[in-house]
Formats: sequence, structure tokens, C-alpha cells
Amino acid sequence: MKLNKRTKNIKEILEKENIKKNQLYDIDVAVKLLKSLPKLKFKTFESMDVSIRLGVDSNKSDHIIRSSTSLPHGSGKQVRVAVFAEGEDEKKALDAGADKVGMKSLHDEIKSKVINYDVIISRLDTMKYISDLGPILGPRGLMPNVKMGTLTSDIEKAVLNVKNGQITYKSEKNGLIHCSVGKINFEDIKIKENLEKLLSDIKKLKPTTSKGIFIKKIILSTTMGPGISIKKESLNF
Repeated sequence: MKLNKRTKNIKEILEKENIKKNQLYDIDVAVKLLKSLPKLKFKTFESMDVSIRLGVDSNKSDHIIRSSTSLPHGSGKQVRVAVFAEGEDEKKALDAGADKVGMKSLHDEIKSKVINYDVIISRLDTMKYISDLGPILGPRGLMPNVKMGTLTSDIEKAVLNVKNGQITYKSEKNGLIHCSVGKINFEDIKIKENLEKLLSDIKKLKPTTSKGIFIKKIILSTTMGPGISIKKESLNF
């Protein structure tokens, strides 16, 4: 029922604002359009989200794009970070802003399936200790991973990166990547520069066996609003 209502609302907005579904818009025009749309009564500002369609074959393991990007202006989101570490790294993680640091206590907390964190970071040498948490963390996209920058020997840097606006992403079966590039109250230029940095990083991840256009389509939207297709030529990446 909620989905139908949202679909109806989006259709009405598209018609009212004369936004053409298959038309490509300059990034500057698209951001202004999205900001001008009716706002929902969120407790916080809506996110500016992007969907990127890639020219990949998701049936090939080397075509699965999985990585992280540090947005130059941050994501605008308060991120709760838990870290598997002890000793000197425990102190470094806490000083860097981690919300929870531990080994057994954190392991037991996650084992109980009570997870109140957006990102979980682990030292490289703790993987054997947390490997049994895979069935719990994996489906939630929280299992520490080298490519995501969450399985690392530099705990302090990893925590700082996440707290300062690093986002992680993984391509879905249809070759789509979904993530946020800021909040609707960000300055237009900051949304654009965040998006350009994301696209630039993704562009570098093109598999050697992927032929043709890699970044095929870019759609920008607010959390609950319609998507607007972006002209790639209006972005510098």
C-alpha cells in the first residue's frame, strides 16, 4: 500500500514539475530540480542518492564491483562504527571516534544479532576470530573486507575515513550500484563534487574483461523522490 502511494506521489511530482523520465539533464539542473521538489517530513534531511548502471556481466566474479570512496565533503550521515581490536589499536580506534571497540564483548554482542552499527572494522589478524560471524554480518553487508577498507592493518586510518565520509558500495546482480552522495541541504557544488569523486573511483575499477561503455547510466534522486537521469558530459570524471 505504501509503495503504491509513493509511486503515485512520484508520478504526480514528475507531471507537475514537467520532469521527463527518459530525458537527460545537466547535473546542475538536476540538483536544483530535486531540491525544489516537495519535501517530506523527515526528522533529518533527505539524502541525495545515486544509482549507477554499469556495463558488466554479473555472472562473472571479476565483474562484481566492490569498493569504497572517501567523499570530499562527507556523506552528511552520522555513522556508528564498531571495531575488533585490542591493546594499542583499541586506544587508536577510540581516539579516532569509534563507537565500540572490543574483541569478545563485541563478538558476543553481534552473535546475539543485536547490531546497532553502520560499519564494522577489523584488524587483519582478527579474521579467524570473527569468521563465524559471517552468516550474520554477510547478509547485512557488514563483514569486514579488504576492498571496502574495513579489514586493515591501519585501524586508526580506517575509522577516520569512515567517520569523515567514506562510503562503501557493491554492484548488484543487474550491474547497479546504489549509494548516497550527500544530503539535500548540501551546497549544489558539494553534491556535484561528491558524485564526481565517486564516479572517478568507480571508473578505475573497470574489469579488464569488460568491453564497451562501463558507466552506462547515472540517476540522481532524493530518498523518497523521483530519479533524474544525468548527462555524463556535465560531470568531470
